[in-house]
Amino acid sequence: METRILICLVISTLVLTDFSEVVFAATFTSKLIHRFSDEVKEFRVSKNGGDKLLSSWPKRKSLDYYQLLVGNDYQRQNMKLGAEYQFLFPSQGSKTISFGDDFGWLHYTWIDIGTPNVSFLVALDAGSDLLWVPCDCIECAPLTATHYNSLDRDLSEYSPSESSTSKHVSCSNELCQLGSNCKNPKQPCPYIANYYSDNTSSSGLLVEDTLHLASSSGHASKSLVQAPVIIGCGRKQSGVFLDGVAPDGLMGLGLGDISILSSLAKAGLALNSFSMCFNDDDSGRIFFGDKGAASQKSTSFLPLDGKFDAYMVGVEGCCIGSSCLEQTEFQAQVDSGTSFTFLPKKVYGEVVAEFDKKINIKRSSYDGYPWEYCYKTSSEGLHKIPNLSLMFPHNNSFEVHNPVILIYVNEEVTGFCLAIQPSAINYGIIGQNFITGYRMVFDREKLKLRWSRSSCQDLSNEEGTPDQDKTENPLPTNEQQSTGGGKHAVAPAVAGKTTSNPSTASRQFMNKLQLPAQLSLLLLVTSLTFCILI
Repeated sequence: METRILICLVISTLVLTDFSEVVFAATFTSKLIHRFSDEVKEFRVSKNGGDKLLSSWPKRKSLDYYQLLVGNDYQRQNMKLGAEYQFLFPSQGSKTISFGDDFGWLHYTWIDIGTPNVSFLVALDAGSDLLWVPCDCIECAPLTATHYNSLDRDLSEYSPSESSTSKHVSCSNELCQLGSNCKNPKQPCPYIANYYSDNTSSSGLLVEDTLHLASSSGHASKSLVQAPVIIGCGRKQSGVFLDGVAPDGLMGLGLGDISILSSLAKAGLALNSFSMCFNDDDSGRIFFGDKGAASQKSTSFLPLDGKFDAYMVGVEGCCIGSSCLEQTEFQAQVDSGTSFTFLPKKVYGEVVAEFDKKINIKRSSYDGYPWEYCYKTSSEGLHKIPNLSLMFPHNNSFEVHNPVILIYVNEEVTGFCLAIQPSAINYGIIGQNFITGYRMVFDREKLKLRWSRSSCQDLSNEEGTPDQDKTENPLPTNEQQSTGGGKHAVAPAVAGKTTSNPSTASRQFMNKLQLPAQLSLLLLVTSLTFCILI
């Protein structure tokens, strides 16, 4: 993917002037360079190499040239005006559902693609970027309802040739990661998406087509929105995708530019954020553009290997009941595409040992279940489960709603397991079971994870997201700033104001000028900045 560079030349002039007479002045000149000029093209070719760049470079005053300029104008306007819709959701509704083991414990939602629209039941995955669906299949999962226990209708297969709004993404497109392997920059862009599960992937061609969405607020009727997005025409799947996981496609919700969330934000349709909420009854909600409620807590995303490629967070410690454990700090990826939670091995050992100590009953094992710390229920029912909490920076706690999974035999609860496992990698994964019961907001613009307790209500039937526009840490009111003993309240600080006294450095600088004392001087420092977007 090409990198866009902004080069800025800052020219400062020092002007010493009386109010009626200029004592000292300087004039500088600099050449302004257009973003599609020959100079910029030569620089880009020398930096990135090649034929691919030259073939896609717009000829001056051509149709492509004007289309690129107008497209950039629209993007700038969208940045200034903000999002067109408060939030969006799939046209068939914001509801998500998990089918349990039948579909790999993931959450799914129905979406419509193309013209005429075709429906797909896609898995929701915050750990990847691409939206793909089975398409002109060479090797895909079975799509008939009779193959599954939970479906009342057949699943669909997409064909770009049958959609009047579809068009291939060329190898010269900046989102085509495999473009360098193409023989011709105009040929359709291939893709291969690999996943954590062993030998699991989807491959095919990238296309652009319409994703059908909806928006509504208050008592207004639902309005339909057609958004052009990049879709993977998944001709060949492998691994768990052939064994019941995401048989009808997968919606990547990651941070990559190819994500539908990036497309919606760039088009100005929705804010660069989304929320998911999962309930204990396997239902849930998804909203694009949702910023969450004012009462929510938050923590910042962290880079992984120097890049913000995943929703990584830093956990400062783990608490079991009232005991907060030492040396349980770790980093973790928040991933809705992972059903259960994994902790780094050392942290895992500390957590399960303390949990076992707190619950104080004999461990048991259940054939076929992957968890080590399982227990039988007593004749009096389910034993009291100790609370499990994650501590984030600034004392932001995240209490796991239900850290255990129940074991059923003949529809009766016979035991339970602490549903965490040791991670095979050097960071943890916070999966669906830990984030259930919360409205999880992935604020991609501010690079923050936000959360608040929620029953996953339908936000599209409300007057708007409650207190969405309030700042996370608002300034206190005058009453809140008052101290005890009848002392006067202190007025809030005003952003942007500075002290009227010149700094010591400024006084020293002026003294070194050795200017005549009788002159009334005004010191002005002016800056002229030229920026070139390449």
